[in-house]
Order: sequence, then structure tokens, then C-alpha cells
Amino acid sequence: MPSNPDEPFDVVNQRDQVIMQLPRHEVHRRRLFHRAVHILVFNSRGDIYMQRRSPTKDTYPNRWTTSCSGHVDAGENYSTAAVRELGEELGISIPGVDALDTLFSHSPCRATGYEFIFVYKLVWDGEITFDPEEISEGRWFTPPELTADMAGHPDGYAPSFHLVWQDYQKTA
Repeated sequence: MPSNPDEPFDVVNQRDQVIMQLPRHEVHRRRLFHRAVHILVFNSRGDIYMQRRSPTKDTYPNRWTTSCSGHVDAGENYSTAAVRELGEELGISIPGVDALDTLFSHSPCRATGYEFIFVYKLVWDGEITFDPEEISEGRWFTPPELTADMAGHPDGYAPSFHLVWQDYQKTA
């Protein structure tokens, strides 16, 4: 479903503690700290699924990004948001957060869109049915292929994904 500019977001302080709620458009316009999740979906061969953002997205349309990502809803926690986003964006239903590996988190900065992000990993060999309102294309990359494509076409990728992929490669 398209982004609702009036959707309430939890605004957080520098310690990731909720301090108020404001509409999505206001949080983004004022560059206030808020929360998001990124899920790296790999298959059992080690390939990573990437999504190209829809041309209607309010930030970084048509750019490749994390397999699945999204804002944490007001009042929601990171892991619940990750499970929800997998279902909404990729049609992946998992039994719960235990199916995910928590990899790392990142503090807000310009590249993250002023979001605290938690990054998860899922190994998935099942079907992926992406939401065409959120995603215009999805495909599998080998990690070396992805790294080479990012180096050759850096503007083709969302800034947050550059940061996530750089951090992931340190842990892999």
C-alpha cells in the first residue's frame, strides 16, 4: 500500500526512547529521529534478494535497496516490525522473530534517513511475491555481483543500503 503521509511515527531521542508521536511527513520533513528495520533475505546458496523501490516511493524511488525494509509503526518494536514487513513487502510468512537472526543496529544519520535501524537476516528458499506498490523489481544477486554492481552504479542504490551492506560485510 502507498505510504500514508499522516501515519503516526514514534519520534525518539538520541537513546532511542520514544518522546512523542508525529505524522510521517512531519518526521521526515523535520529530520527527526525515528525507527526502521532492514531484513537481508538470503537463499541457502548464499545469494541475496534485492528489491528496486517503486517509482512512487517518497524517498529514493527506483533505487535498489535491502531485501525488505520499513518503518517501525508507532507503539511497535523492531522485531515485530521485521516480521510484519516481510509479509507486507515480500509475501513471506514466518512463524515469529525466532526465524530471524539479529545482525546489528545503526544509529541515526543522514544515510539512514535519521532512523535508528535494526538489521536482521533471514535464510529463505520459498516463494517471494513482492508488493508492486512498494517494489518495482526484485532479483537475486551473489554477494560479489552485488558489491561490483554497487561500485559501478553507486547512485542506483539507496544510501541506507550502502551503509547496511558495508556493515554486513564486516560481520560476514
